Amino acid sequence: MKTCLLPLLLIAVSSQAADWPTFRGADRTDVSTETGLLKKWPSDGLKQVWLNKDAGLGYSGYAIVGSTLYTMGSRDAVEYVIAIDISTGKEKWSAEAGALLTNGWGDGPRATPTVDGDKVYALSGKGVLICLGAADGKEIWRASMTELGGKVPGWGYCESPIIEGNLVIATPGGPQGTLAAFDKTTGKLAWQSAEWTDPAQYASAIVVDLNGTRQIIQLTMQSVAGVNAADGKVLWKSEFPGKTAVIPTPIFKEGQVFVAAGYGVGCKSVKIGADNSVEELYASTDMINHHGGVILVEGNLYGYSDKAGWTCMDFKTGAVKWTEKKALGKGAIHYADGCFYLLEERTGTVVLIKASDKGWDEQGRFTLSPQTTQRNPKGMVWTHPVVSGSKLYLRDQELLFSFDVSGK
Repeated sequence: MKTCLLPLLLIAVSSQAADWPTFRGADRTDVSTETGLLKKWPSDGLKQVWLNKDAGLGYSGYAIVGSTLYTMGSRDAVEYVIAIDISTGKEKWSAEAGALLTNGWGDGPRATPTVDGDKVYALSGKGVLICLGAADGKEIWRASMTELGGKVPGWGYCESPIIEGNLVIATPGGPQGTLAAFDKTTGKLAWQSAEWTDPAQYASAIVVDLNGTRQIIQLTMQSVAGVNAADGKVLWKSEFPGKTAVIPTPIFKEGQVFVAAGYGVGCKSVKIGADNSVEELYASTDMINHHGGVILVEGNLYGYSDKAGWTCMDFKTGAVKWTEKKALGKGAIHYADGCFYLLEERTGTVVLIKASDKGWDEQGRFTLSPQTTQRNPKGMVWTHPVVSGSKLYLRDQELLFSFDVSGK
């Protein structure tokens, strides 16, 4: 019996390792655990596995668990959570999430669903947090960010919910509290961070172990702060004045927190002491990251800076190690198996580079094709790339692609 069970256990472990259950992955670092991937791409591009042409409009990313990819998209005047079979690209089910967010840069949802066990959680552009059955899309509960005092930000609610124990946490913002936690099974409000009342921006929170406490770290237009995951009490806070929109996910490592923003703001890093005191380590405009993301790999931060292009800088000190602006324009970044997957927002060009603090080391590129004809004229290819199960997932509005990046 034991020998029969072993292969099944190995299959289960391998499947779990490939999962990507929320925005930027299970630990919100955007670092994939995939191995055995192509280290150099063919000159004629990657092999396309499938193309789904009806993922809906919007900029939502994807959560991938088991055999299913979960995303969001708008069809007509409704936003949906959509489940897609990762083998075939065929839709399994769709469920209404809320009314359509309209916006001059493109209508529809922005957030990535979060999968936890047999449930999936998603936040609509107008701030409806919905819990669905992962297998069938049946609604279990929903809650409204505006009913908790939140105001829909100018580009809509963009945050991807995060799970912490028995709670699901989101950012309504406003006078009743910046963060809110719900019982993930019932949707009942567990707490709201009344001491911290910044309006919601566009960043997705992270959960960390710090000073013996599980902390939720979130970024707003005014500040970055850590709150107690158990009760929402503010443990520390540091000013970080943004402009227009603050979007990138905070980065945490060994008590150090890094945040960045676009519109000329730049970046800042602080060290959180044993008593939750805050010491500023550095602040600069060397990483003016708008919304393509920043990733920490082996002590270095990588991302696109509006100042100098693609940038590598030392996480601990903020010292710039290299920049590259001519090879590829502004876009999003993802990491897997020693390489970065870069997606240029204007052209849909996808580039593979080695993760190196020595300089730009390109290993292949291709341009996404076809591209949507339905994108708003002011919109671009903004959905972040993800590698899961040896497949690279890319999206341009209603067009959702799967490419084979296995090294086999």
